[in-house]
Amino acid sequence: MRRSRALLAVAAFAFSLTSLGGSAGAITDGTADGEAHPNVGMLLYYTSEGRFRCTGTLVTPTVVLTAAHCTDGTVGKTMVTFDSVIAEEPPSGLPVAADPTAGFQGDEQPTSGITVHYGQAYTAPGYSNFTDLRNWNDYAVVVLDEPVVGITPASLAPRNYLEQFAQPKLNSTLFTSVGYCTEVRKPEAGPQKPTPMSYPLIRRYAVEPGQKLTPQILQVNGNGNDVRGTGGTCFGDSGGPTFLNGYVVTVTSYGYTSNCRYIDGLQRVDIGIAQDWLATFGVVPAE
Repeated sequence: MRRSRALLAVAAFAFSLTSLGGSAGAITDGTADGEAHPNVGMLLYYTSEGRFRCTGTLVTPTVVLTAAHCTDGTVGKTMVTFDSVIAEEPPSGLPVAADPTAGFQGDEQPTSGITVHYGQAYTAPGYSNFTDLRNWNDYAVVVLDEPVVGITPASLAPRNYLEQFAQPKLNSTLFTSVGYCTEVRKPEAGPQKPTPMSYPLIRRYAVEPGQKLTPQILQVNGNGNDVRGTGGTCFGDSGGPTFLNGYVVTVTSYGYTSNCRYIDGLQRVDIGIAQDWLATFGVVPAE
């Protein structure tokens, strides 16, 4: 799913984003990441609908963990960059495929100074495409052509790690979500309604309190007005990690409002079905 889609009679929004077009967005009310999470990168890829971007996490030197809706339907290869700052203002300098219908071939270079990597996307076989909350399975990987050097991969949470944080403990548990783009803010001109913006295109993070835990999904409160947290995720953050105690526990999957100031839905990656599949790519949880 690339744009809004009805989800079980509830308006939900996948947080992938048409690349650098129209009103973009990402972490709302968050903080510029700098080098706090150097193993979190931005993904750029093509489908039959155009060019899109997401977020992902380096979990081995050659494997990037992301969301299934960020890989489903990909043509060609997926580009990944771990640069914290992509562009403060347009143009972005990101690579463009010579033939969009074929996608990236792995030799395209940016016109800016960022470092890029290419790899092949793989979607979880049980991905439900936003149709079954009991079997959501919105996780995927990109296997890079060459190992990434100089960046320490993130640690996948131990199996069923989140179960110990179920209610009533969940409401007082703070999660850190990381992704690319910018905050939702009021425009410089026109109606003063908080709106997702395209630039600067940087990595950000936000702290979000837990709200609900299910066998597949962790819901968190992404409203920046919640004094327990600092904001939430939005378009462009799909596939990005949520950390707890240094472990990757989820990837960003969906939200409930177009202004990204409500509940965030995060796909658990501490569950057995996810970890068994990830193990086939050499991704193993922490002990």
